[in-house]
Formats: sequence, C-alpha cells, structure tokens
Amino acid sequence: MIQPIETERLILRRPAPRDQDICVDFFMSERAAGVGGPFDLHAAWRHFAYELGHWEINNFGMWAVTMKGDDTILGLIGPWHPADWPEREIGWMVFGNAEGKSIAYEAAEAAIKHARTELGWTDFVSYISEGLDRSIALAERLGAALDKNAKGPEAHPCLVYRHPMQEAL
Repeated sequence: MIQPIETERLILRRPAPRDQDICVDFFMSERAAGVGGPFDLHAAWRHFAYELGHWEINNFGMWAVTMKGDDTILGLIGPWHPADWPEREIGWMVFGNAEGKSIAYEAAEAAIKHARTELGWTDFVSYISEGLDRSIALAERLGAALDKNAKGPEAHPCLVYRHPMQEAL
C-alpha cells in the first residue's frame, strides 16, 4: 500500500471515490480550462476516473492534497504519465478554495521529492497551458525552466517546463 505523504501543513494521499463530487465540479468549472475544460458531466466524471485508474495501472499518480485534520480534497498534484504522454510529468490542479495559500508549492515540492526518491525519476516536466501565469510562476519557483524544444502531448497543446535533473541539485 502506498503511504500518504505529510508536509508541515498537508497530507498527500491517493485519490478516493469520496473525492468524486469536488473533482467533478472542478472539471466542469472554468478553472479546468488549463486541462482542456470546462467539461460536461460525461467528460468530467471520466477525467476523475482517469485519476483513479492511473493509480491502479501505474501504482502512482497525482496525489489528493488535503490539509492536516481536514480530509477535503484541495487539488490533485504529483506524478503523471499516461501512455500517450511523451514524458513523465509532475502536474497540478488546484481547486479554488486552495489558491493563494502556497498549498500548491508545498504539495508539489513533496511530490517532486517522492518522484525522485521513491519512483527514481531523474528527468521530468510540467505541461502548462499558455496563459496560466500562476502555473508558470509555480513551475519556475520549483526550479523548472521553459524547454522550447520539448514536445507536449499531441492532444494538449502546451508549454513544457523542465525540472532540473537530479544530478544538478
């Protein structure tokens, strides 16, 4: 069983069916524009199911981020690598109630450490839709830099931010 990750303020745990309503609401909202949304209920439900399925298939995936003492999901952050993704990714989706509190940074830092130490990842990127200035700022704060030569997923035109190689740290 994959153990949750704890930071100073957060718990990163495997997403669970109990997260469905909040996640589906996110995927149906304007906030999902960075991941191709907003989606109708049909597609939003499937996007949530992708999160659960990714864990089943790969034994890793984006973590459900919660505050210590409150199991309400605030976002999905962490390692992601569907079959059609050209590279491994550290991704993030932060729900409205978590924005502006450095939750994404704290969770992404923990997810990156986990990807390096537990998954053995040395090279990975973050795919970010153009115009998502807060996501770009987060990637840069995490040490990633725009890689103009890298290709993103065909179905998801985006900018590719490359995180520093393990040896460079």
